[in-house]
Amino acid sequence: MASKKSADVEIQVRESDASTKELCDQTNSLEEDWDAPHNKENPRNWSALKKGCHIVPVSLLCLSVTAGSSMITPGVFAIAYKFHVSHTAALLPLSLFVLGLAIGPVLAAPISETRGRAIVYKVSIPLYMLFILGSGFSKSFGGLLVCRILAAMCGAPCLAVGAGTVADLFEPRKMAAPGALVVMAPFLGPCLGPVIGGFSATFTEYRWTQWSTIFLALAAYILVLPTQETHRKVLLKRKALRMGLPPPEPELAPREAIKLLLTITLFRPIRMLMSEPIVLLYSVYNAFTFSVLFAFFEAYPFVFMGEYGFNLWQYGLTFLGIGGGVLLGAIGAIVVDLLVYRRIVRENGDRITNRGPEQRLYIGMIGDLCLPVG
Repeated sequence: MASKKSADVEIQVRESDASTKELCDQTNSLEEDWDAPHNKENPRNWSALKKGCHIVPVSLLCLSVTAGSSMITPGVFAIAYKFHVSHTAALLPLSLFVLGLAIGPVLAAPISETRGRAIVYKVSIPLYMLFILGSGFSKSFGGLLVCRILAAMCGAPCLAVGAGTVADLFEPRKMAAPGALVVMAPFLGPCLGPVIGGFSATFTEYRWTQWSTIFLALAAYILVLPTQETHRKVLLKRKALRMGLPPPEPELAPREAIKLLLTITLFRPIRMLMSEPIVLLYSVYNAFTFSVLFAFFEAYPFVFMGEYGFNLWQYGLTFLGIGGGVLLGAIGAIVVDLLVYRRIVRENGDRITNRGPEQRLYIGMIGDLCLPVG
């Protein structure tokens, strides 16, 4: 009797092992089939039109958020008068918004890696618009500041996740043009913000700079609503669930998920800043260029309104020059990619060469010379 039970247990163990092996084989096959050229569920195999319908709305979202940072600047004088604060204090709605843009991606980036890109776009932007609405209705200066920084924290995730969407849709050697569009939008937004805000503050009141921000974000959000999920891990997990297979990556326990979040979100960036000179220098230079850009919002009124007698809407138009420079930078990045990087790829096939990645830096070197000239 004992021998028979032992044999039954051994058979069950073998069947379990065989079943587990079969499930693992099916999961591996799922990942291999995902990368097949004929698989239309893979975003990298979508048509150019469908990819464009996902990249353009994301770029417009990025533009609307960064435009919201500077759109309030033509209303600074009205804010100082209404809330009885100094001109320097009236600039805090702009400064705190920029601070919020730095804080927001800390939470958004890990969420996009586990829950997908689409949920980040479709949840964060309504919150962003609600806080902008609150800043427009604020009855106190403190309420205005709180709403502005919270709005920025809710709007910033799309800035961090946009590059991930490009990576989901395009192979690295084909990222130049869509990547330039997504990178250009956050820089173009602050240039367009004062133009729109200048007309709003001139012919209405400063609150209309906030209403205009909402209208711009709402238009971009409507375009994002029909978009689909693009993140590979999330799509593979959904397909595995439909097929009754275990997910390619098992779910982490809450404690492990929090540990991973803290490790990747907080400690790894700090460690890279301290241990990787190229990361540190690139971050410092990016911070410098942003500081120069946002310093213009304080300097331009003194120059163009104080010295040249421009009114509010004319002062806003002066930022179109920076917008033209942003467009030239995006075009330059695409041209350098076509003339330099693509040529190296053609010569070496699809292999990553030691000289390949560095060719991406040429447009940055050109920009380094143009910045002090500007």
